[in-house]
Amino acid sequence: MPPKVPRPDPAAAFIERTLRDWRVIAALGAVLLIAPVPLVWLGWPWIRPLLESQFWFSLILGGLAVFIVIHLDAAFILAERKLSAFIQDRKGPNRVGFWGLLQPVADGIKFLLKEDYTPKQADKPVFILAPALAFVISLAGVAIIPWFDQITWPWTGPDGETYTVVGQMASLDIGLLYLLAFGAMSVYGVVLAGWASNNKYAFYGAMRATAQMLSYEIPLGLGLLAVLLVAGSVRLEGIVESQAASGVWNVFVHPLAFLLVLIAGFAETNRAPFDLAECEQELVAGYHTEYSSMKFALFFLAEYSHMVIGSALVTALFLGGWAPLPFTSWLADNHTWWAGLIKFSVFWGKILLLIGLYMVVRWTLPRFRFDQLMRLAWKGMIPLGMVIVVVQGIATGLGWRIDPAAPWTANLLAGGLMLGINILITLGVLWLMSRSRAPVTGRQDNLPDVIVPPAEARLAR
Repeated sequence: MPPKVPRPDPAAAFIERTLRDWRVIAALGAVLLIAPVPLVWLGWPWIRPLLESQFWFSLILGGLAVFIVIHLDAAFILAERKLSAFIQDRKGPNRVGFWGLLQPVADGIKFLLKEDYTPKQADKPVFILAPALAFVISLAGVAIIPWFDQITWPWTGPDGETYTVVGQMASLDIGLLYLLAFGAMSVYGVVLAGWASNNKYAFYGAMRATAQMLSYEIPLGLGLLAVLLVAGSVRLEGIVESQAASGVWNVFVHPLAFLLVLIAGFAETNRAPFDLAECEQELVAGYHTEYSSMKFALFFLAEYSHMVIGSALVTALFLGGWAPLPFTSWLADNHTWWAGLIKFSVFWGKILLLIGLYMVVRWTLPRFRFDQLMRLAWKGMIPLGMVIVVVQGIATGLGWRIDPAAPWTANLLAGGLMLGINILITLGVLWLMSRSRAPVTGRQDNLPDVIVPPAEARLAR
């Protein structure tokens, strides 16, 4: 007699059918989009003075940026699972909600309800501090990102004065140095997690992450220095405005520096193929092996937040920032509210494209061996970065730079010369690589051969 199959709970079946109905998901999305409109309309007498003040507008903009980053982290996790499923020819999450769109909500509830486990011999205060430190540092860069240039509101004051606000939370003279300083501090969360866990796998993963981050900060700094030599400023808003006014994005005249910064960004965020700190075949889960519940979720959110801030940095330095199109200064001098909205959306659109590149690379390229990882930094990217900085310094001393106030013919000539320098350096690197006879394997030449006994002898044991 076949076993009796229990009948599903009617209430649970109804909830599942409801959540998987696309009309329910569409209605929820519409409510989330429309709900702020009446709230803003009702609170407009109190909101308007806040928008007119640069201090309060900066706080609102910073809070909005953090809100977007945190919620995009959950969306990126779902998007990466969907993209990896597409690349590997499978379906991915598709059970919670229509097309699996409510999977991030289910994951969040799961993390909240899981046991918050702390190892008995762990250094408890540091163990708790590490994920919080990693997450907070990952969001520190939001403060200096120039999301747009400025907005002049369409209303006037009682005396006819206009109100203009800047689309940046804090405009610092050391803007880029501030971002690099907080980026360098991200290693503390990883190291403290590995040390406090009292676990050899976690500690080994922390040491790997430390060596990797410190190594790849050097080519990252060299790539940024090549751009700063041309821009003559460490203010991110100044670099973006120069690209928007001239129409020449730095990625077209400094492609090698762009590649250096992009690859170093992969390593700084511990993303594949640079995820040796979390190598599951060797280290279980690396530095967060002993973490569970919301502590583990904070590490996960910190990784994606680092990706967002890193993509924002690359967008500002190389992709024109909020400039919608290259080779044109469209909207550069337009400071209306709708132009600011377009610039804000364009900036986030470029970030989304770079995040998509992060995901495709992760699920396409295999992981490096650790010796290959170090060789790429110290024997490849750092010498290349030094050559780029020296040559770019000479070119800058000769006056080859993009100037928004100069005629377009002069900018075209300067851009062509800098692009030609990058092409010559690329050809030189390819020539040296073609002449090298050194093996790329990490095996030492003086190691004895591994003797494998025949199958009969192994079976006889």
